[in-house]
Amino acid sequence: MAKLFNFLPLLFLNIFIQTISAQVAPAPAGPTNITQVLEKAGQFTTFIKLLKASQIADRINSQLNNSNQGLTVFAPTDNAFSSLKAGTLNSINSQDQMQLIQFHILPTLYTISQFQTASNPLHTQAGNSDDGEYPLNVTTSGNQVNVTTGVVDTTVSNTIYSDNQLAVYQVDKVLLPMKLFGATAPAASPAEAPAPTKPEKNVPGWGC
Repeated sequence: MAKLFNFLPLLFLNIFIQTISAQVAPAPAGPTNITQVLEKAGQFTTFIKLLKASQIADRINSQLNNSNQGLTVFAPTDNAFSSLKAGTLNSINSQDQMQLIQFHILPTLYTISQFQTASNPLHTQAGNSDDGEYPLNVTTSGNQVNVTTGVVDTTVSNTIYSDNQLAVYQVDKVLLPMKLFGATAPAASPAEAPAPTKPEKNVPGWGC
């Protein structure tokens, strides 16, 4: 009986410790959120604003949390947007603005090492890269990843976030696709020129 009484305090102490441990254990991590990833990294205010205004952020989060399909995002810094020629983004219509943002998103997860064996041109969410309208090519030199669009050349300067479903890489230039910012077709002759159409409204939040 004495042994039993000696054991009981130890038993209660063990139960107490386990209870306290359960109370202070951190909550499980929530679902991946692209805007939270960028906000935590800092210097991506403009890109976050455009992702939200175009509702592309919601689509990315939905895909990450409801499927096993991976994504890669090239995130231009605020300085990258500031470096654009004034009026660059407002010179394209709302649909093209959406395409521009989607051009920064690959529907496949790429780690830095996987870029070394990637087949060019990479497919983006903007559309078919094989027709020459949205080509995005990467080359590597050691751990350096170079990105070219035919209009812009830049490098991946930092890995912002990476897990088994999402990779977010910092780029110091906005990736401008050939279809939207490459050589423009010659203007139609006056006899063939189409009737003027009402200009489309830009996506709210575009100011560059």
